[in-house]
Amino acid sequence: QVQLVESGGGLVQAGGSLRLSCTASGLTFRTYGMGWFRQAPGREREFVAAISWSGGSTYYADSVKDRFAISRDNAKNTVTLQMNSLKPEDTAVYYCARSYNSISRLRRDYDRWGQGTQVTVSS
Repeated sequence: QVQLVESGGGLVQAGGSLRLSCTASGLTFRTYGMGWFRQAPGREREFVAAISWSGGSTYYADSVKDRFAISRDNAKNTVTLQMNSLKPEDTAVYYCARSYNSISRLRRDYDRWGQGTQVTVSS
């Protein structure tokens, strides 16, 4: 049974940083692309960042590029999202997900999701 468990969310002031982690189990982690999405109240779930199975390729949403960094450790079955220079508009529930494509920005390419972790950025 595939499980993805996020951690690291919380409350931070604008301009601050948070580091989200996702630990995977029940899958051969190193063979899957992974991604982070987020969903703010009343809005659709949106793509944030993705990383290929090897970590050699990454994608970012324009809204987070140059502020967020995705990375993975295949030995520890973890994917991490380092978030810097946070803005109030980054407030959302952040979800880790597994892609059945090598790397993708598209929600439909992700078939397993974590339960999410809340990130709140105060102004």
